Amino acid sequence: MITVMNRIAVHPEYAEAFEARFLDRARLVDEMPGFVSNQVLRPVNPGDPYVVLTLWNSREAFEAWTSSEAFIQGHARSGSLHREAFSGPNKLEIHEVIQDSSRPDLTPEPRGEAFSGH
Repeated sequence: MITVMNRIAVHPEYAEAFEARFLDRARLVDEMPGFVSNQVLRPVNPGDPYVVLTLWNSREAFEAWTSSEAFIQGHARSGSLHREAFSGPNKLEIHEVIQDSSRPDLTPEPRGEAFSGH
């Protein structure tokens, strides 16, 4: 299992539009094999980024998503907010799950290579 976090810095005056974009997302990822869940996390402290968190059964499932036509379609609206809505570059982080208290029988994700992006 892996987690994928995209930390996105949004200027406060664009927060409502940013959130609306996710509430009205295409939902194509939801049907991908190996997809577990998607969470969009709103920061409570000023200046902290939003976090878009997805969980995947495996790294292979995530990489299949990033190279799929559904990924391209699902991200087609990524440029729908003006560039000035963002207060800095986003940061993509991928973590291999080695322990999950809700899944005591989980086999730790094998250590993998760095992700080269899409």
